[in-house]
Amino acid sequence: MYATSSWSWPWPWLLLHIFLFVPTTPSSHIPPIVPTCRDKCGNLTIKYPFGSDFGCGHPDFARYIKCASGELQFSSGTGAYTVSSIDYTTSTLVITDLFMSTCSSMQNSGSFSLDRASPFTLSSQDIFILLGCSRTSPVFDPNEDLCDTGSGLHLCRGLYSCEGVSGIGLEPNGPISSCCVYQPIMDFGSGYGLDLPKLQCSSYASMYGFGGDETDPMKWEFGISLGYNESYYTETCKDCEASGGFCGFAGFTRSFSCICRGGGNSTTNCYGRGYAWSGTLGHKIGTMISFGGNRHFY
Repeated sequence: MYATSSWSWPWPWLLLHIFLFVPTTPSSHIPPIVPTCRDKCGNLTIKYPFGSDFGCGHPDFARYIKCASGELQFSSGTGAYTVSSIDYTTSTLVITDLFMSTCSSMQNSGSFSLDRASPFTLSSQDIFILLGCSRTSPVFDPNEDLCDTGSGLHLCRGLYSCEGVSGIGLEPNGPISSCCVYQPIMDFGSGYGLDLPKLQCSSYASMYGFGGDETDPMKWEFGISLGYNESYYTETCKDCEASGGFCGFAGFTRSFSCICRGGGNSTTNCYGRGYAWSGTLGHKIGTMISFGGNRHFY
């Protein structure tokens, strides 16, 4: 039954009463900001545990992986690096350091580090080659055995045959005594640090494959291959994805959140879900409007 009232009230008064009513809603009913998650960043497909935006993916990975200006980036203590590829079947990704040396372009490099607490580890395929090292560099300390003097010599000769060595002040096919295929003391599985100033080297190259030809450095695959922990992928996340949602996290506790494509989130999945808060707040706004102290229900 409709309550009686005069409908001669001008619309501005109607809008005024609506806006006066909404702020009286307790702050606990104010809807949280739900992130918008995407399944692509540039030309890369984004899947769990990674996320395109904050609140998407697993929180342990959010501090290291993000999509910025259409490019997926990996961050560490030494800077941001471009993610060039991801293989979800092997749980590996390849990052590229813009200041890393390759056969076609060599330049003075910065350092590289991998946080011990991160969910990433270096791949067993990674080979680090230090270029233009000083004769007094600690990598040549015979008591430390940091340089591979076996197959490493072959790799050094290959890189030092590249015209790119002129970028670090060397002549092509020059002596390889300033080159070191680096085998650090630190365990690859518990962090990694490559401090070039401390090692007294000009640059470094990292490769994860030979491109089918070990004799041609122009075909070598340059980059840093990282493995990541896949145990984060739970049945709850699988259920969320099966419902069309994105696995993410919310709140200060970074608890699991299933972020739905149509808007809103859920603690389980997106079946029958929308904005969990919209039903309560929307009902109050749409069903109770105040006119000069009178309430009307529809």
